[in-house]
Amino acid sequence: MRRRDLIILLAGAVTAAHALRAQQKAMPVIGFLCGGSPDTAAPGLPAFRLGLSEAGYVVGQNVAIEYRGAEGRFDRMPALIADLVGRKVDVIAITAGFLTVQLAKDATSTIPIVFFSGDPVEAGLVASLARPGGNLTGVSDMNVELLPKRFELLSELAPQARVMGLLVYSNSPSAERIISEVQAAARAKGVEILILKVSSEIEIDAAFETLVQRQAGALLIGPDAFFFIRRDRLAALTARHAVPAIFGPREFPVAGGLASYGASLTAINRQLGIYVGRILKGEKPADLPVQQPTTFELVVNLKTARALGLTVPPSILARADEVIE
Repeated sequence: MRRRDLIILLAGAVTAAHALRAQQKAMPVIGFLCGGSPDTAAPGLPAFRLGLSEAGYVVGQNVAIEYRGAEGRFDRMPALIADLVGRKVDVIAITAGFLTVQLAKDATSTIPIVFFSGDPVEAGLVASLARPGGNLTGVSDMNVELLPKRFELLSELAPQARVMGLLVYSNSPSAERIISEVQAAARAKGVEILILKVSSEIEIDAAFETLVQRQAGALLIGPDAFFFIRRDRLAALTARHAVPAIFGPREFPVAGGLASYGASLTAINRQLGIYVGRILKGEKPADLPVQQPTTFELVVNLKTARALGLTVPPSILARADEVIE
């Protein structure tokens, strides 16, 4: 090969390498932050990726995801958020509740943040649902608003219970509203509510001991990511202490809990993926209204009901979206 041809060939190879690096650098990066496992096993991730694909983004082809998870330790969140901000990801998607979203909001005013949580207006995360403003938008899961319905369902499942426990994450900005909503529903039924506030793993064990000592006949688990990532443990504790319990996400009865009623996490995570894709295409979070769910699921675990000695009313079975045998 002549020297001139070799130089041209080498120059072409260098140009191609530079072009490849530029293309790789241009691929947008999403920071995906959850409260549990920091990998592709994170709950809701398949639906999130489906939403992304509907918006035109396929992981590994034209978008990348940096996964971060607290593995149940929310004290790790500031460092995880700082890492994603330091890496200058293009969007941060958060599925870990109010407090994590607030930490991310405090950490950056420029990187778009897409979240799902309870009422983001009440928590001060956005200005309004219609026009969130700033760099945040997402989905409100309406968990607090659904508490009276969950209480009603639990009353049907455990009609003999004159005392019911309410497990509340004390650090939640909605803690007092959660308590107020359930107490109002309980007064209408003539049921006493035992408030069990917890903020750590150890306090959950203590709460169940109090529940048994006070002979509470059922348990309503308050809406919070703190409880969601501990759903397996909560299901095991309700089984061990023979306490009928209801939670929001269907993952609770799937883990062995009695029942759940709440917004579809699959639908929520899909919407998060769609919003992230729209933002990557140039839309601003401030202009994307915070969505509210339209799909709600009632799930009952019949095997757990039998173990608890409960007969699930036909009216509930008829309304259930899923019955786990």
